[in-house]
Amino acid sequence: ALAGRKGAVTVATNMAGRGTDIILGGNAEFLADAALRAKGLDPVEHADEYEAAWREVITEIEEQVAAEHDEVVELGGLYVVGSERHESRRIDNQLRGRSGRQGDPGESRFYLSLEDDLMRLFKSDIINWVMVALKVPDDVPIENKRVSSSIQQAQEQVEAQNFEMRKNVLKYDDVMNRQRHAIYGDRRKVLEGADVEARLRGTVDSVVEQYVRANTEGFVEDWDLEQLWTQMGTLYPVGLDRAEYEGVDLTVDELVEDFKADAQAAYDRREEELGEETMRELERQVLLTVLDRKWREHLYEMDYLREGIGLRAMAQRDPLVEYQREGGDMFNAMMEAFMEEVVGFLFNLEVKVQPAVGLQTDEAGVPMSAEVMDELLASVAAEPAVAEPEPEAAEPAKGRPVVQAKGLGERQRRPVSYSAPSETGEAVTSRDAEEDPYAGVGRNAPCPCGSGKKYKMCHGRRS
Repeated sequence: ALAGRKGAVTVATNMAGRGTDIILGGNAEFLADAALRAKGLDPVEHADEYEAAWREVITEIEEQVAAEHDEVVELGGLYVVGSERHESRRIDNQLRGRSGRQGDPGESRFYLSLEDDLMRLFKSDIINWVMVALKVPDDVPIENKRVSSSIQQAQEQVEAQNFEMRKNVLKYDDVMNRQRHAIYGDRRKVLEGADVEARLRGTVDSVVEQYVRANTEGFVEDWDLEQLWTQMGTLYPVGLDRAEYEGVDLTVDELVEDFKADAQAAYDRREEELGEETMRELERQVLLTVLDRKWREHLYEMDYLREGIGLRAMAQRDPLVEYQREGGDMFNAMMEAFMEEVVGFLFNLEVKVQPAVGLQTDEAGVPMSAEVMDELLASVAAEPAVAEPEPEAAEPAKGRPVVQAKGLGERQRRPVSYSAPSETGEAVTSRDAEEDPYAGVGRNAPCPCGSGKKYKMCHGRRS
């Protein structure tokens, strides 16, 4: 605020960015506030007196600033002295722009050293050798258009390098961005209440087909039907009899169709067992839970891949291409594992359904809001109690059932114990603070037992 006053010298480490303008003659509002504070008027503690004196003081300060502004303009305006040149020309231009605010006059001058990082990029040792050979004193400045143009070329090259780095980072991030859009798009549809039954039935068909084709490669005699039935049994309750398919000449497609039909029949039985509404809720919960867990694991794996992918350049391979290829393979593997786990959960989870909490309705059957319920309860509490016959219990409005399934909820935190040798060499086991009230207590801290002694003189000695 005072950097534009006559004779003021301001030292700044960096003046880039959208900072405060340096107004020639000073900032009138800042000077007026400083004058009122000098008189003992605080804008918070003495708000009324501060506002009353503000108009008179600001008018006086503005006249003073205008007069000083003309004096500074006559002397040449603001003079900016730079001690180095930045890698970006934009920052240098912003520094120069400080001396030309809204048409005000001013000058700028930059001083560089041959030891600056920017000069080292352009063979400053040659210039230094020439200076030594010509025996030019150290205090003589080097002023030449070639030097200025070389500095500008250096800045352009550095800017091009930085641009390529940002462009390369964007290419790497684009791989994750496409995967992120695919995952979050599916997840948002489920959260918005989309029906996922058709999708999950298709997932069941694809997983079943994948299992069958993985165990029926080669000739019919080489098929391992026992292993196929075992793997299918871990996926869903198989209703097909393996004995009927042994020694029978059939194709892979026929076996795939039989297992698909059997899996869809098991899906229908599962829905009849739980009920249609409960099954829809189970589908949503299973899909969201498994998707979130698999996506978190995939993010960690992609981070590990990103950290070491640069070493592929030593094998004359493009790290970006390798990252795109392996990232895509990892995403496809994650989706396959996701589908298998979803199908296994749908058929094998033990489901407990809690009754849905119904909404309170009025006489017309319209659900009442929380505010209406509060007013109704307050009015009932204020009225005297009158004996009335009990009305027949009305059925509450149906809500979404609450499904609890093992493996879908949050994992319970178990107390962790640590063992380490003591000073005597014996094994000492320490437990979490939730299980051991003395865990984490300092030796000189008061003992938690309430004895008033230090911990090291009480329970600390016993442990």
